[in-house]
Amino acid sequence: MTTRIGVYPGSFDPLTLGHLDIVRRGARFVDRLVIGVTSNPSKEPMFTVAERLEMVRRETADLGNVSVVEFDSLLMDFAEREGATLILRGLRAVADFEYEYQMAGMNQQLNDRIETVFLMADVSLQPIASRLVKEIARYGGAIDKFVTPAVAADVAAKLVR
Repeated sequence: MTTRIGVYPGSFDPLTLGHLDIVRRGARFVDRLVIGVTSNPSKEPMFTVAERLEMVRRETADLGNVSVVEFDSLLMDFAEREGATLILRGLRAVADFEYEYQMAGMNQQLNDRIETVFLMADVSLQPIASRLVKEIARYGGAIDKFVTPAVAADVAAKLVR
């Protein structure tokens, strides 16, 4: 029997309830889901890659078929190394779709054996974006509707430094 492996890539800076929703739902479609935590040179991270790895591992520890690893390469190279046949991506809005559609097309050109699967964000979680969570927190706003209590504490601790 073939093991179905999927990858869910992202910067997860910080991990939001929207990310966790996609992880939990996406993990049902595969035997093993590998969350790939990467740096994104176009973003200014609040957390180091090591801190984000720890955060994601802590928040997904209850999911037996999920692992969390760092990657710093082309997504398709990472997916191939992991033996994945599926890339999982979450969509919140039309703007996400346009970007993700273009990326899926480019990735298909690089390796047409790996499919990209899109999951729509839960309606209640659609407005959540890591960038906005950080901005709200930096201005002293409450972020507990957007992240787990532990992640909210991580963000608060980072802002105190």
